[in-house]
Amino acid sequence: MRGRRQSRSGDRSDKPLVLLRREPPEREAAEAVRRCHRTGLRVHIVTGDNDATAAAVAAEVGIGVPRLHVVERAETITDRELDELLAQDAEIVFARSSPETKLKIADALRAQGRIVAMTGDGVNDAPAIHHAHIGVAMGRSGTDVAREAAAMILTNDDFATIVTAIESGRRVYDNVRKFIVYIFAHAVPEIVPFLVFALSGGLIPLPLTVLQILAIDLGTETLPALALGREPPEAGLMTRPPRPSSQGVITRDMLIRAWGYLGMVSAVLVLAAFFYVLWRAGWHPGAPTGPGSPLHEAYLTATTATFAALVACQISTAMAARTDHASLREIGLTTNPLLLAGITFELLFAAALVYLPPFQRLFGTTALPADVLLLIATFPAIVWGTDELRRFVRRRRGTAVTGGDKQ
Repeated sequence: MRGRRQSRSGDRSDKPLVLLRREPPEREAAEAVRRCHRTGLRVHIVTGDNDATAAAVAAEVGIGVPRLHVVERAETITDRELDELLAQDAEIVFARSSPETKLKIADALRAQGRIVAMTGDGVNDAPAIHHAHIGVAMGRSGTDVAREAAAMILTNDDFATIVTAIESGRRVYDNVRKFIVYIFAHAVPEIVPFLVFALSGGLIPLPLTVLQILAIDLGTETLPALALGREPPEAGLMTRPPRPSSQGVITRDMLIRAWGYLGMVSAVLVLAAFFYVLWRAGWHPGAPTGPGSPLHEAYLTATTATFAALVACQISTAMAARTDHASLREIGLTTNPLLLAGITFELLFAAALVYLPPFQRLFGTTALPADVLLLIATFPAIVWGTDELRRFVRRRRGTAVTGGDKQ
């Protein structure tokens, strides 16, 4: 129920939410309708009741604001008239509708490229419920036939639950994208050091060992990535327009952010830590760094610094990935305690690998001197600050961003 599609005329159109209802509206229905309007959804009523009753229900819950069109005998409307009517911006009450009319309305909306959600409870509603993109049946009052035809069943028979489901769907969609941004951003600082080693023809030693990479991918990275899946919804989630139906989970703008901004900044910082340690020890390209060489200890320190720098960049990437367009100050630093717990574990795990002798022997690490730690400690602020500045510039331009993409 999120998105827009091309209509037959080529214009983009908001998807409607089609409502079948005969009972008096619940108190929460008016607020649910307002939330639908804020999020770019349109709500139509398709009912067998007379036009006066249906119009009164629509007015009570706010359907048709600012414009309502009432079709007195919907079953007599022609296909051409129906297409012209649905192409307008008004919300519509289809009164005295037959089951065939409800199905015809669903077909007409689909033909115009709309995403159709149809609700109902009776046996006669089942064909329209089944033919809509998202059929919604009432769990308490609905018939078995309607429930079998539906894709979603409301156990409380409350229309407001549909809006809550939309919000949950948007939050899950956003969090999946945040998870992907976090994972993709780390691919660059992990791959670039190996490319530098390979393209140098052996003049530059390997900045990270295989076991250190595994420690990052299977140890420090896992919990923060999972915690991003539990990120609370951002402010304004339900006021965004529906995303284009052609937009996938992974988009070009999202990859630019992950690889071109977060990833490249992290890669530059990681290599800066590596080369800082080596050059401080007097290394030059091509100098031996293997066991027994004078620079071997410096090389171990350099690879450890690369590992620690990557972990530091992971922390800032996780915090940056929490929001697609808002600032971190707006969403709050402590609103995702699971992420804070994951970052804490990440730091403790990295410290164990760097300072505990058993892990040092296994992963080829060594204790880092104070100046290197101070240098690495600045990396989270640099990575996060770069992305924060990018989002600030986009907000100042007035760019409406949903999931990192223009709407």
